[in-house]
Amino acid sequence: MMARRGHGEGSITRRKDGRYQAALTLENHKRKYIYGKTRKEVQDKLNVALYEQKQGMLATGPQQTLGMYLERWLEQVIRLMRRPNTYKGYRSVVNYHLIPALGQIKLQRLTVEHLQAFFAQKQGQLKPSMMSFIQSVLNSALKNAVKWGLVARNVASLVELPRAERYEGQILTVDQARKLLEVARGSRLDVLLLVAVTTGMRQGELVALHWSDVDLERGIVQVRRTLTWVHGMGYVEGEPKSKAGRRKIVLSQVVVGALSEHKARQEVTRIKLGEKWKDHGLIFCNVHGGYFNPGHVRYLFKKLLKEAGLPDVRFHDLRHGAATVLLAAKIDLKAVSELLGHSSVAITADIYAHVVPEMQQEIVKKMDDLYGRS
Repeated sequence: MMARRGHGEGSITRRKDGRYQAALTLENHKRKYIYGKTRKEVQDKLNVALYEQKQGMLATGPQQTLGMYLERWLEQVIRLMRRPNTYKGYRSVVNYHLIPALGQIKLQRLTVEHLQAFFAQKQGQLKPSMMSFIQSVLNSALKNAVKWGLVARNVASLVELPRAERYEGQILTVDQARKLLEVARGSRLDVLLLVAVTTGMRQGELVALHWSDVDLERGIVQVRRTLTWVHGMGYVEGEPKSKAGRRKIVLSQVVVGALSEHKARQEVTRIKLGEKWKDHGLIFCNVHGGYFNPGHVRYLFKKLLKEAGLPDVRFHDLRHGAATVLLAAKIDLKAVSELLGHSSVAITADIYAHVVPEMQQEIVKKMDDLYGRS
């Protein structure tokens, strides 16, 4: 009498179509089927599956395409657990790069070769930093697929890419920043840009500011939230980038004065528009009191740069400019880090490594003055 097979044992039979089939019993009492043209081919595949099962590597999840899985992962994990900006960036990568090129491949059949060929095709079309970001998104997705038991391993972690060089932002000099503010006077971005260049706040933090966040008498602003526009979700207010992002910033008198005038002008507009004004309590809003679209802010910013004859910098480079000016003025690194809302001083030191050596030279000079020998 033939012995009954236990968990992990497989059987091979020949099908009516001439192919061979192996049935492997899994730990959950379900069966996984393996097919091949010859008995030896199926036996080899079965041996591999038995080994992977023994090592705890065999994926037992349902078959689905990479595209189907990425959609589930985005909506069930990233949208619920991560910041809106993160979801927005991941969604863009999935829609414009991963699904068009790899979406139809079965998730469990995705290989390192598939991904290397994909990135080889993108070479020259995309910047190394963008390719690195795409790999990061895919790596995160497949790491979750392993966790869910859908695949045996994360093939994205095995892909090799050219090293991405850090983007060196082109910052405005103090004189150029003054020129920008001069040209911006009276425009929609007048006070917003003044706050940006003096505090180093992120664009999303600026357009999320409410009047309840600022104390004009004490000259203090509280950064509590950030604003993002996400396709399919609209405007989303979320937490700052890190815990340290929730911070208190002391404002200069010129900023306090500008904000006071800005508030008075906004009140006149509110009264003039009457019911057409949608009061959200925002400091920097659109013409009807609603959210100021971040994309429109960037458009107006670029227009002002061109009008002022200044370099075509990113809005985010105003933040880098503020930090660089402060560090060059020998302001304490920790104080600058807290102003920017970095989660650690090490991050600030790493980003502004080109400025820190100048500060270290001042320290060395001070030591020579203090302990120099005659």
